[in-house]
Amino acid sequence: MAWSEKLKLNKSLLSKVNGLGYESPKEIQQKTLARIYGGQDLIAIGPEGCGKTTTYVLSVSNRLGYSPEGVPRVLILVPTKEHVLDVITRFEELNKNKYLQLVGLYAAPGTESQMNALADGADIVVATPDRARSIYLKLGLNLNKIELLIIDDADQIVKQGLQLPVAELANSITKAQHLVFTEVMHDKLQKMISPFMENAALVEIEEIAESKIETLPQVLYHVPNFITKLNLLNLFMQDDELFTKTIVFVNTRQTAEKIYKTLQNRQSTTVAIYNSWSIEFKGIAHIEEFKESEQARILIIADDKTQPQDLTDIPFLIHFELPAEKEIFIQRVTPKAPMNDEEETLALTFATDLELTLVKRIEQATGKKIPLGELPADLVIEQEKKTSAAEEKQPVKPKVTAPVAGEAFHQKKPENAKTYNYSSGQKAKMNNKRKHG
Repeated sequence: MAWSEKLKLNKSLLSKVNGLGYESPKEIQQKTLARIYGGQDLIAIGPEGCGKTTTYVLSVSNRLGYSPEGVPRVLILVPTKEHVLDVITRFEELNKNKYLQLVGLYAAPGTESQMNALADGADIVVATPDRARSIYLKLGLNLNKIELLIIDDADQIVKQGLQLPVAELANSITKAQHLVFTEVMHDKLQKMISPFMENAALVEIEEIAESKIETLPQVLYHVPNFITKLNLLNLFMQDDELFTKTIVFVNTRQTAEKIYKTLQNRQSTTVAIYNSWSIEFKGIAHIEEFKESEQARILIIADDKTQPQDLTDIPFLIHFELPAEKEIFIQRVTPKAPMNDEEETLALTFATDLELTLVKRIEQATGKKIPLGELPADLVIEQEKKTSAAEEKQPVKPKVTAPVAGEAFHQKKPENAKTYNYSSGQKAKMNNKRKHG
């Protein structure tokens, strides 16, 4: 589909778009531009590289046209300085109107130069939420004429804990259209935007790899927080008949030590750390040593920078934390040899809201969804504490008091013992592993 009149780009902008090689609009542009021009609030969910930033750069450039006022009319919030600079570059590439003034606000020594730039005139402000809020409180950022508030990479803004400045800035704008662009939607993000996105249209774009990558069977467990992850891991590891050999991947030594000490409370000498850095922790130097050990059945691997390991014949791989690079995860869950139904490895992933973006990127790269597992009925779920004034306004749910991690596990109910609410197919596969020694 070529750019059509329905997308209502002005002639000069259309010429610039074609000149840059954008021969046709992407799916997200086809589904959102008309809505944006119609003044509708919008939440657009789509993968990295699907065209989210280009979409709002086009709509803003088309909207402001050749009528600069020198007073901010568009505020764009992004997570980092690098994002600010990237968005400004996109505007400069796609915008022929040299009269429009852009100002970027981000962490830098002092605020005077950025406040001076705003005082000289700005039609579009691209900012990190914390810096925009700081300058607004110093009366350097005028929000009185803002007619369009855009929050880009909203999931990353939440990951950085910047919900409060976003909420304060949104509340300080009298009346505006709101656009939110994100890779995933989850509860934390919903809490941030719900006060000003009550009647927003939702557009979701699904783009996955055309060719699928063969992976081990996988299950995703979506949990609210770190302590619940610990509780889930402990609950699984209690079943020594099923979890005969398990590798647990984490990103830091601190997390490895926390898990080691928690598991030691119940697993005695069956847990070890790969290439241990302290005599305080039992160490194993080679994967083959772990496979052959009659005693060790849980191996914690922290921030593994070594060459890819041979993980075949390990019944369970658990990603307690997801690595920052999706390629590392994919390499771990890619079978090195044809899988044997009776001795296949099952890869389990524990993910909080803040890790769902990484899960999404892995699914897009492999070309398939990771099935969502049902949490065990006897799992103790730690309730999250309120972290901001904005969240204090939300209804408070009754808190479930849990004992200290490592001691926070109820005795299994007879009807739940060693089933974990798996489907019959999953149970059959997992029961086969009981034969693995």
